[in-house]
Amino acid sequence: MRVVISIAGFDPSGGAGTLADIKTFSAFGCYGTAAITSLTFQNTLAVYGAEHQSADVLSSQIEPVLADFEIAAVKIGMLPTREAIETVAAKIEGHRLPNVVLDPVIRSTSGYDLIDDVAAAHLRERLLPLADLMTPNMAEAERLTGLRVTNLEEMEEAGRRLRAMKARAVLVKGGHLSGEAIDILVDDRGAHHFRSPRIETNNTHGTGCTLSSAIAAMLARGATLDQAIEKAKVYLVAALRSAPAIGHGAGPVNHGAMSDER
Repeated sequence: MRVVISIAGFDPSGGAGTLADIKTFSAFGCYGTAAITSLTFQNTLAVYGAEHQSADVLSSQIEPVLADFEIAAVKIGMLPTREAIETVAAKIEGHRLPNVVLDPVIRSTSGYDLIDDVAAAHLRERLLPLADLMTPNMAEAERLTGLRVTNLEEMEEAGRRLRAMKARAVLVKGGHLSGEAIDILVDDRGAHHFRSPRIETNNTHGTGCTLSSAIAAMLARGATLDQAIEKAKVYLVAALRSAPAIGHGAGPVNHGAMSDER
């Protein structure tokens, strides 16, 4: 069984962060491990606060996992401080970790800032070049590039700008557009559009975490990047269609969704 590690924040409601990542890894037949970067206080309605972990605490979580397991992929989510970013970058370099998927969590849907400007700049400069894939949504792409990102053309341009900042591959997610759910991969081959049906639902908590974790799990299983993105989008559609409709806000997806197409 392939082992995948999630390095991300902890969402006690289970819809996003490490709990969502672990459930997604399991859905793809991988064994999930985790290191928590921040204890967040949230539910389906909002993020109310966070207690960030120190670099020493984060390192002390990661190192025993890396010493015990052969890691097949890494999913990186919320990294709230410069120190956390530096710690994770050093682990990737020191252990030559493969299939690194970086989901640059910057702000919650409810408007809570999860990373400050200093940390965001360090993430772009230090960690972006180490990731095999970066998966920003449109708002995150704007924050990281300084460009306006409101349509497909601007998504492509943001991907190219991040590539110019030494990103190996960038998947700019278009979940906030109308019509089909179109994500754009920009890599050394150019720009490629990945399309899936848009599911009209309020149960969208943690969709970004879920998609990036599914991609990491597929990469761990030996899929190509294109295959991993395609299968991850199929899974997310199934997870949205069968979402349990729980909570009083934006509910979670169904991480246990099964699809023969996966």
